Amino acid sequence: MTQLHTQPYDLAASGFYFTSAEEFRTKAAKALNDYGEPVEEFEIQFIDGDHIDCDLAKAWGINQANIGPYFKAVGTWDTHDKQVFIIAVGEVGYNFDPETVAPSDFDIDIYQARNMKDLAEEFVAEGLFGDIPDHLIHYIDYEAIARDLAMDYTEAEIAGDYLIYRAA
Repeated sequence: MTQLHTQPYDLAASGFYFTSAEEFRTKAAKALNDYGEPVEEFEIQFIDGDHIDCDLAKAWGINQANIGPYFKAVGTWDTHDKQVFIIAVGEVGYNFDPETVAPSDFDIDIYQARNMKDLAEEFVAEGLFGDIPDHLIHYIDYEAIARDLAMDYTEAEIAGDYLIYRAA
């Protein structure tokens, strides 16, 4: 479960913890400062939850205006969808509309590889360079292929997973 905290910009007010958009709205509507005045603006902080959801919160730029769609994404997107979003928005810098965003909006290719050499070996094994006879496989320069791949692909670590991606 993802837990967030509000930090009021009003220094005379206390924040609160919440785990859903509904709970945020309910508690925010009742929030008062020490003088009995309503608190209107909050900074939202990620407190507890899955590492991927923390990275998603950073890329999302969570705030009180987009907290509902964030919780919806946390609850409905799978890990791959979250990785696509984090790379597209957090790494590449794409813009998004929190109300309508879907990971399919972004043209991102993701590979589970620790480094470019591993990706080069995977591409050769999958036949992306054509059929290579067994007696020649030992002569392939994977470092050279890795250097070429680095022109189009980028390494990233998201929630402890090493990924290589290409944004179109």
